[in-house]
Amino acid sequence: MSLTVADSRPESLTLIAAQHEDWIIQQAINLLEKRIFKAGPSLGSPTAVRDYLRLKLIEEPNEVFAVVFLDSQHQVLAYEPLFKGSVDQTSVYPRVVVQRALALNASALILAHQHPSGVIEPSTADRSLTDRLKAALAMVDIRVVDHFIVGKGNPFSFAEAGLL
Repeated sequence: MSLTVADSRPESLTLIAAQHEDWIIQQAINLLEKRIFKAGPSLGSPTAVRDYLRLKLIEEPNEVFAVVFLDSQHQVLAYEPLFKGSVDQTSVYPRVVVQRALALNASALILAHQHPSGVIEPSTADRSLTDRLKAALAMVDIRVVDHFIVGKGNPFSFAEAGLL
């Protein structure tokens, strides 16, 4: 019986450590939200948004497609994960993105999704989707500022790569 108690201690400590790490990650997200989103600053640099999106998306086991909706001064109106998929793809519907952007009266937005595989290079489907969303949103005068792919390392920026 003492072996069972001794064996459960490391598992309990591991569980406690994991819960503590999750708490630290959540606190970091909360701090970034207060600094970036609650204060409503203009987004002149992708660095803060990149860090925030990485914290929000990196732990997801399946692909999640999220949007940061911005006003005309590029102040954040909302961050919303709009679509969830499988380990290697998610269905994204431009109509839903346009509807939500109009409902929030957004003037611009930042697209983001993560690759659970860790590979941050955009696929042909990623490029095609970005072009379709950009065209659909342009029809209602909403600008796509960037599209980030989160994975291992620094998230990939379509804008920085000249793909927007």
